[in-house]
Amino acid sequence: MATAPSKLGRRDVLRGLAGTLLLSVTPVGLAATSASVVAVRVWPANAYTRVTIESSAPLTFKQFSLKDPDRLVVDLEGIDLNNELQSLAGKVGDNDPYIKLLRAARNKPGVVRLVLDLKAAVKPQIFTLDPIAEYKHRLVIDLYPAVQTDELLAFLNDNSQLKMDVVPPAVPAEKTASQASNVKPAEAKASDPNKKPTENKPTETVDRSKLKVDRLITVVLDPGHGGEDPGAVGPGGNHEKAVVLQIAKRLRDLLQSEPNFRVVMTRDADFFVPLGVRVRKARAVQADLFVSIHADAFVRPDANGSSVFALSEGGASSTAARWLAQTQNDADLIGGVKVKGGEDLRKTLLDLTTTATINDSLKLGKAMLGELGSINRLHKPNVEQASFAVLKAPDIPSILVETAFISNPDEERKLIDDDYQQKMAQALFKGIKRYFAKNPPLARTRIAQNP
Repeated sequence: MATAPSKLGRRDVLRGLAGTLLLSVTPVGLAATSASVVAVRVWPANAYTRVTIESSAPLTFKQFSLKDPDRLVVDLEGIDLNNELQSLAGKVGDNDPYIKLLRAARNKPGVVRLVLDLKAAVKPQIFTLDPIAEYKHRLVIDLYPAVQTDELLAFLNDNSQLKMDVVPPAVPAEKTASQASNVKPAEAKASDPNKKPTENKPTETVDRSKLKVDRLITVVLDPGHGGEDPGAVGPGGNHEKAVVLQIAKRLRDLLQSEPNFRVVMTRDADFFVPLGVRVRKARAVQADLFVSIHADAFVRPDANGSSVFALSEGGASSTAARWLAQTQNDADLIGGVKVKGGEDLRKTLLDLTTTATINDSLKLGKAMLGELGSINRLHKPNVEQASFAVLKAPDIPSILVETAFISNPDEERKLIDDDYQQKMAQALFKGIKRYFAKNPPLARTRIAQNP
């Protein structure tokens, strides 16, 4: 009887040790798989393809590349394979410029391996984003071509921060994916009328080689938002990014029907473009005008009408203008960009913005309001001003047009109507022509970029 307590004590000790061991192991395993993937998205475009993985908690990752064939491998740590991750394979279309196949599989406990079979060599950029708006934590995989075929994008990549004291050399933008016209920027004067027409122009309705033009007028059209950033969403589920792209394309076609206009679009498909890149694109092609196209939203569904905004050197012209500028300036955070020195660049651009450029922007905005009022109610009769990051090119008259309130059910129905979109494009077209009728572009002096 004397030994019984000691035996029971040893059993109790062993049970206690086992329980302690289980407790020490279980939390680690749970912690390793504490995050869950809630959504996956793939955004293919010629500029780059983006894969977004949205999760309930931050993800850590490791990456490496393989050759023959080209593959990118990304190990996602702290998650288990679920239906969302398995659905990635079905989200890659045949038209994706860079991804041939994408598959996800469990590599080991708490680690999911993504393998991206590539169609071409790429320069991957992988980064994480903190929660914002309706998005939770995001891990972003951007696949840029290793050899950039878009000359404008290649120029921007080589000159990530354009020097602000010079006008950058023009780029042969007719060879770029976002350039609709096929006339070179350097063609400041029309060709000899007796010269044979240049090569086939399937999208041209005017043979520019037979027309006398002092110089081409370059208009940059900027359809707002795109990709991860849908912009405002109407009560019927329509996205601002889709509506404004359709209007911008219609406006592009109208401008291209004129002999002396060429058009560059900051995006021509559903992909995200950072605000700073939009501005740099406009400066790289020596734009004469920059028109950013949007569809407004407000908390009250009865808000309606069209508005035009320009940059302000000081405070906003109204509380609503300040609020709108802030929401638009958040596009980089929503769309997802890994910003390096972005705030410094935006400050530099603002400091260099001249009063003359803003005055020209106000003239352009007034001309736009005069045309928009013929097809829609004006939300405000005057051009409003605020600190919009996308309007901060120091040497280009720039405006932001809110075509209508997509948050208003009636205006949402108009914005998705083909006829109304065409009327809106025609109003913007007439506004641009009215502006240049009173403010003809000056002769452009070419200044070499500093070495």
